[in-house]
Amino acid sequence: MGDLTFLATALEAIKERDLYRQLRPIQGAQSPRVQMEGKEVILLSSNNYLGLAEHPALREAGIRTLERYGCGAGASRSISGTMELHRALEERIARFKGCEAALLFSTGYMANMGLLTTLAEDGDVIVSDEFNHASIVDGCRLSRAEVWVYRHRDMDHLETLLRRSAHRRRLIVTDGVFSMEGAIAPLPEIRRLADQYGALVMVDDAHATGVLGKGGRGTGEHFGMTGRIEIQMGTLGKALGGFGAYVVGTQDLIDYLINCCRTFMYTTALPPAIAAMALAALDIVEKEPQRRQSLWENTGYFRTGLQKMDFDTGMSETPICPVLIKDNALTMEADRRLMARGIFVQGLRPPTVPPRGSRLRATLMATHTEEDLNRALDAFREVGRELGLI
Repeated sequence: MGDLTFLATALEAIKERDLYRQLRPIQGAQSPRVQMEGKEVILLSSNNYLGLAEHPALREAGIRTLERYGCGAGASRSISGTMELHRALEERIARFKGCEAALLFSTGYMANMGLLTTLAEDGDVIVSDEFNHASIVDGCRLSRAEVWVYRHRDMDHLETLLRRSAHRRRLIVTDGVFSMEGAIAPLPEIRRLADQYGALVMVDDAHATGVLGKGGRGTGEHFGMTGRIEIQMGTLGKALGGFGAYVVGTQDLIDYLINCCRTFMYTTALPPAIAAMALAALDIVEKEPQRRQSLWENTGYFRTGLQKMDFDTGMSETPICPVLIKDNALTMEADRRLMARGIFVQGLRPPTVPPRGSRLRATLMATHTEEDLNRALDAFREVGRELGLI
């Protein structure tokens, strides 16, 4: 047997830097209130923005589909065939996003990895926002392209890099909504620069799908730019309440991915019940805009409450509401004291966030009540005063 004692040493070093992580079990669905550590707590750490993860329509769709189609897809779609629900969901997503075609992936991580490693080759450059999601960072690393990173949402820096580029192809990649900041990418300016310098644009719309835009169609709709983004990725497991991911774009893009994208070709397809639940979720997104309205009302109420107490919420303009603390140990002490008061807000430290960027990351749901939010704000006030944060 090999020697694994180096792991214990590495874990001890992680603990000394106040970076040690443990999984924290909850009981029940991703509801506004859950059972955790033997008591009821208000959940302010979930990306279940519209409250669909526990919606009866999704449950019923999943149960019906299990009874008819069974549990799994058996293999990748290029091996065991494409089930009719996969095709139905792809066609529905393409219409929803205003694109020619769509392709399902197992996760957003695999979609981003697959896109970047398939589309960017030797002689190309990927120009990536410094705060992009880890899946984009890893996809850039594994691609054969050169990778240039521009300062977060800094369009002057982006233009400087594009101007310097003499590469065969240029791909600008950005989160639509940045998952740790809650800020929205300046997509109109990115589009302008891409057109000026002959670049393609790829947007990770994971935290925007179902949330941004009049119809919940994401960052493109939010800016009135439907049909003007070459490559879009989104997930089915955040506002849509289920699991999985998709890519949308031209039919040629989707056909190329089917033929060349390894994270699609060599991964077992989504279970049919997951596809059925996503179809049900899209029905709700389109037919119940009041859910999105409630989400944004809750977001404004909670963020304004934090700001009135002088908490630093950074650049947040979405239901992702960070509370910047910067110190690792202090962040986790605030996490623990909030939990003691029945509020689950996850403390985040590097490498999830930049150095000196430790924070509490609160996320709002449409299904939070005003009582939930007031209890949470009261707890933030108490903990903030105890720790000298406000």
